[in-house]
Amino acid sequence: MQLTFTAPLWRWTARQDDAWWFVTVPPDESDLLAELPLPPRGFGSIRVEVTVGSTTWRTSVFPSDEHKAYVLPMKKQVRTAEHLEPDQPVPVRLVTVDL
Repeated sequence: MQLTFTAPLWRWTARQDDAWWFVTVPPDESDLLAELPLPPRGFGSIRVEVTVGSTTWRTSVFPSDEHKAYVLPMKKQVRTAEHLEPDQPVPVRLVTVDL
């Protein structure tokens, strides 16, 4: 499955000393992900290949009860390479893998 969307970059504030950044997968796209059969690993995560700008990497999206959607972690290397700033809209291409 391939999804394309734009969503703002935000910082996880549960622990102030950690710099975890995410993009929330929009509701319609999250609903599509929720319909996929889940692999036998924990947390309901789904392995994906992500492209933002000219940067492509593999990671997982995770269901978030707080956001009622899946969230995509945005590592520092990507944020730096693509000059991403807090609250800035991030265009994302997400492809599920290992299904």
